[in-house]
Amino acid sequence: MQTLKIGDVTITSIVERDGPWRKPEEMFPAYDPEIGRRHLAELDPVVFDPASGKMVITYQTFIVRTPKHTILIDTCTGEDKGYPPPMDFPKKPWLDGFRAAGLRFEDIDYVFCTHLHIDHTGWNTVLRDGRWVPTFPNAKYIFHKGEYAAWEEATRRGANPPGNVWRYNCEPIVAAGQALLVDDDYALDDTISLTPTPGHSPCHCCVNIRSRGQQAVVSGDLMHHALQCREPDWSTIFDWDPKQAARSRRAFLSKVAGTGTYVLPIHFPHPTTGLVEADGDRFRYTFVG
Repeated sequence: MQTLKIGDVTITSIVERDGPWRKPEEMFPAYDPEIGRRHLAELDPVVFDPASGKMVITYQTFIVRTPKHTILIDTCTGEDKGYPPPMDFPKKPWLDGFRAAGLRFEDIDYVFCTHLHIDHTGWNTVLRDGRWVPTFPNAKYIFHKGEYAAWEEATRRGANPPGNVWRYNCEPIVAAGQALLVDDDYALDDTISLTPTPGHSPCHCCVNIRSRGQQAVVSGDLMHHALQCREPDWSTIFDWDPKQAARSRRAFLSKVAGTGTYVLPIHFPHPTTGLVEADGDRFRYTFVG
């Protein structure tokens, strides 16, 4: 994505991986091929690859620079975690993007995780001398306390594949004293705050960014693909609670539609940023930038 400016705030991305990824019929249990084909024909061509029949899915981290702070929102899959294919992405693209943004690990003040899945927490930690340690030594990491507790319990039961995401990417942050375990209504300041949007994960949150009367929202995995604007009830195979995910998605889309709020879904391809408009009981996502 190109740099997005919201008042005094700039937002850019670090792309870890993009391109055709998964067929919609494999992603959405409720997928109807006839309805899907009709929607895909109308959507922006960047979101679907007809040759492979796969949706185009991007994995990225957002860099948010405010007058006070440098913030990362979600941290992709990371390195050295031993994840099986297809999640064994090479580390170089993310590291190259981080350096191209003029950043050092020491420069990050806050890391926000919309939720604690494998592809949103990976660069939280790095392996040093056989131990997982926080990648960003000066940062506070923002985890929803309910989300953290749910994955801690899942790990205790042995129900957190692939790999031990919580053990690798989350617990070491708390052990290092760098975590802030927060509630639904957490606000860092007047510029950055959370909105609860549960369903994809137990306590998934969106990150709101406001400055000088403008607003953007990083929507995490509330939506994986623009098809879910046309069919908000199409939840994914990865959702913790598919029905709750659909309710959260529809409520979110209804709230932002027609408001001029810039929406930044983690997995939407370049140019990523879009505006939402209502269309009956459906919605349209229009890329900007």
